[in-house]
Amino acid sequence: MQTMPIQITPERAAREAAELNEKMIGGIRTLSELKHEDVAVGTAPKEAVYHEDKLTLYRHTPVVPESELHPVPMLIVYALVNRPAVADLQEDRSMIRSLVKQGMDVYLIDWGYPSRADRWLTLDDYINGYIDNCVDVIREKHGLDKINLLGICQGGTMSLCYTSLHPEKVKNLTVMVAPVDFHASGKVPGLISLWGGNLDPELMVAALGNIPGDLMNFGFLMLQPFQLMIQKYADIIDVAEDKAKLLNFLRMEEWIFDSPDLAGEAYKEFVKNFFQENKLIKGEMELDGQRVDLKNITMPVLNVFAEKDHLVPPPSSQALQQYVGAKDYTEAPFPVGHIGMYVSGKAQRDLGPTIASWYKAR
Repeated sequence: MQTMPIQITPERAAREAAELNEKMIGGIRTLSELKHEDVAVGTAPKEAVYHEDKLTLYRHTPVVPESELHPVPMLIVYALVNRPAVADLQEDRSMIRSLVKQGMDVYLIDWGYPSRADRWLTLDDYINGYIDNCVDVIREKHGLDKINLLGICQGGTMSLCYTSLHPEKVKNLTVMVAPVDFHASGKVPGLISLWGGNLDPELMVAALGNIPGDLMNFGFLMLQPFQLMIQKYADIIDVAEDKAKLLNFLRMEEWIFDSPDLAGEAYKEFVKNFFQENKLIKGEMELDGQRVDLKNITMPVLNVFAEKDHLVPPPSSQALQQYVGAKDYTEAPFPVGHIGMYVSGKAQRDLGPTIASWYKAR
């Protein structure tokens, strides 16, 4: 006689249904006590020091005496996709707060929300325009020839291009979960590379102008549809009664779905030149007629990457070592995924001090 693969008695089914009902009622009660400002992200104290078009350059308020502040400020360049608040989700999960506590003088570029007026912005406008202008503002404010640069994800790729073209303005460079070889893959191919390689950016931009942030978000969700669209919402039932855990979840959702549109021309250029033609490592990428040569990057480089990254596989980031001209090259792997770099308790405990101590040693 065969037994059923799933065995459950009516009594057990009723008990589990009752427990689920209690959890849901408790979760609804917890949600009813929360306001939208309770899930605010990117709340580390800061001051706007420069504006240009949609861009705002912030300086995060130092928390150590001026005499203990690191003498060379750092500029954080985040991706054009999503918002930089992921680096400052909440007090106990904030790379930015950690860096500030370590005595680093932290500046951050907030790209804002592109409108139809920004449809024709190019990568050259972002890299040789906006980033360069922000670097110059900081250099002038501090009376320095060079500053430190930290590029995150796509912002890391853009920072590599910038540093290659303006090495005289960068003292030390850090890139974090940044794709370099867009065709490299690990044990599992990088999902972003597979996705980007099959897009038709010409058609998308012709049809849409700017690329809607919601469309980009849907694409990211479809890379892991069960995990990101079903499982995480089913799992929230188990923690919904815990206010702290529920706030962790809601803040992450707040960041995920705050998705700016992407300037059409810059999007088209990035997909074609990096994802599809892999021009960065081939030495074929040009901005304003200048070739981006990674060998020009001779200053110290710190490469921070996630060992379990499903978007940017480690080999894609680690390829940087064979292409830059830096003799002082350091890798800092973390046993987390792409987003885990910002939300993992262990990563957040070690990430800020790792970056800060590397800069201070140089």
